[in-house]
Amino acid sequence: MRLASSLVAGVLAALFAAPAFAGQDYWKLDAEIDRLMAAGKIQGVGVAVIDNGKVAHVVARGERNAKGEPLQVDTIMYAASLSKAVFSYYVMMLVDEGKLDLDKPISAYLPLPLPEYKSYADLADDPRWQAITPRMLMTHSAGFPNFRWLNTDEKLDIKLTPGTRYAYSGEGINLMQFVIEQGLGLKVGEEMSRRLFQPLGMTRSSMIWRDDFAGNLADGQHEDGKWEPHDERSSVKAAGSLDTTIADMAKLAAAMASGWGLSPKAKAEWLKPSLRIVSAHEFPPFWSGENPDNARVGLAAGIGVVTFQGAQGRAFMKGGHNEITDNILVCVEKARRCVVILTNNEVGQRIFPPLVQAAIGETGIPWAWEYNRVLPVAR
Repeated sequence: MRLASSLVAGVLAALFAAPAFAGQDYWKLDAEIDRLMAAGKIQGVGVAVIDNGKVAHVVARGERNAKGEPLQVDTIMYAASLSKAVFSYYVMMLVDEGKLDLDKPISAYLPLPLPEYKSYADLADDPRWQAITPRMLMTHSAGFPNFRWLNTDEKLDIKLTPGTRYAYSGEGINLMQFVIEQGLGLKVGEEMSRRLFQPLGMTRSSMIWRDDFAGNLADGQHEDGKWEPHDERSSVKAAGSLDTTIADMAKLAAAMASGWGLSPKAKAEWLKPSLRIVSAHEFPPFWSGENPDNARVGLAAGIGVVTFQGAQGRAFMKGGHNEITDNILVCVEKARRCVVILTNNEVGQRIFPPLVQAAIGETGIPWAWEYNRVLPVAR
């Protein structure tokens, strides 16, 4: 009886974890995307599904601007903070080659003490910067605010002892870019193009605005329905300047799932739970509340991504959001199965839980931690 019960439980678990649509049934997934878009009032959605490390399905639905022009798989969309996950993969290439040590203080790479650079002069009276390592920057544990301009005085400060707690920080990711550029003499935008975008055939992706993007470009929409033009990013920011397409992100997600360009050791280090995450929500970063459920799913910071243990085993994720954009990348490690969702709407998260499950099965994502709240949508 116990054996039979175990077998039934195993079958049910497998069914629960399996994608709702696969292979020739992807037309049904497209229909589900349309249904969810209508229910969630999301104007444009791009979806890419990766299975066994290969691109299985790429689709774009809906509209890219107020004119009602169609969103296409090669339409330029803003990646927002998905940029951080892409940057982290490049960082791991440098680690793999011995050019960067995740646990060596950044002071060992910089020609000058950090506060002697104009952009970091605010840290002159805080010696804690000397303890900061690349791992701390890439796991959001250097203690910085998300961005300095969120402080009342708009100055950069260290709010927590470096290395002690996860607190989301674009400042930390941008400082990692600064260290690479100043300490290693590498131009991050050009290097990411040379080492990632070009070899993977991501011809419509860039960390800085390109004029050829203008002909097929997605604007963004606020929750109230108001459209806002796509922002032309004039400088490379590792924390969030990537312009891309759902077709290009499909190629990148497949590369990530298969470990392309990294040694097995480097890929394992990228996704290793480097820092336990105890906070109840990702935002606000310095909210002191904790959630014991995090430990149950092994919620932790990898290098530029967040890892967790779910229905299909260990997985990783990264979101990307601003006032007119909502994106998500979710990958299951063992199955090398991923879904990327790009939306040109502030509240794309309304449809993420059912859409992720439909595309790659139940993953166990702690949605309430990622978004603080998940907006309701008809299922």
